[in-house]
Amino acid sequence: MAKNVYEAMFIFDSNRFARDPGGVSGAVTALIQKVGGELLAGRLWEERRLAYPINGQRKGTYWLSYFRLESKTLAELNRELSLNESILRSLVLKVDERIVDALVSHAVSGGVAKPAPRAEAPVAVGAGIDTGGVDAIDGVEE
Repeated sequence: MAKNVYEAMFIFDSNRFARDPGGVSGAVTALIQKVGGELLAGRLWEERRLAYPINGQRKGTYWLSYFRLESKTLAELNRELSLNESILRSLVLKVDERIVDALVSHAVSGGVAKPAPRAEAPVAVGAGIDTGGVDAIDGVEE
């Protein structure tokens, strides 16, 4: 069976990662290799405050990884990840083969894509438009 390439984002317990960064991130590599996978790239993304507490933690350390793995062992990997106490959350996505090289080289170089500038949505001015007595912008009757 052919191996697919996957992208995974892990949220580590920030306290455990701060005490032993190599051990926590190395555990992910070990889990991937344990189920027969091959790590292509792995790096620290960032540490940030979580939107809601997870297992009592308010901060998490995000780790991005790319690896090659047979699809039939993905369920086993997800189970192993859920049992690891250092990993608060994980998300594994299949990557299209056409963009694997670009994603892996970007991850290895440590580049972080900057968000595109936010475009303002055009606001229609109601000149001559019948809105049925309701202001189109804020929903208040005229």
